[in-house]
Amino acid sequence: MPELTFRAARREDVRTIIELTLGGAVMTLADDPADWESDEYQTAFAAIEADPNNQIVLGEMEGEVVATMQITFIPGIMRRGMTRALLENIHVRESRRGKGIGSAMIRHAIELAQRRGCRLVQLTSNKKRTEAHRFYGRLGFEPSHEGFKLYL
Repeated sequence: MPELTFRAARREDVRTIIELTLGGAVMTLADDPADWESDEYQTAFAAIEADPNNQIVLGEMEGEVVATMQITFIPGIMRRGMTRALLENIHVRESRRGKGIGSAMIRHAIELAQRRGCRLVQLTSNKKRTEAHRFYGRLGFEPSHEGFKLYL
C-alpha cells in the first residue's frame, strides 16, 4: 500500500470533506460540494479551525485525500476529570476502502487522543452502517451506550 500521511484540513479542503462524507452517507443530506465556498460551510470550518479542542484530520495517499475525520477533545468532571476524544464524520473514499486506511485513521486518532491526555475515545455511527459497526468492533470499540439526537 502506498504511504498514508495525515494532515490538518485547510479551507480549500472543505469541498473534498463534503464529497467524502456524502460518499459514506446512508441517508440523503442537504449538503452540496459545489457550495463549499458558502458562508455556512466557511463559518463552520473557521470555527473548527479556531477551536483548540477541535480538528479535522485528512488522510492522503499519492497526493489524493482519501479519508476524513473530525476529532473533538472534551474535558469533563467525572472519572476524576477525564478528558475524552469524540470522533465524528469518519469517512474513507469508497474506491479506497478495504485497504487499511480506516484502521490507520483510527490508530492516528487514538495517538492524538493519548497525546492530549484523553482516557477514552468514543464515536457514534448511524445504526444503518452495520459494516462500520463491525469495523469499529474489530478495532476494540464496544457498543456500550445508546445514542440519541434531537435536531433543532
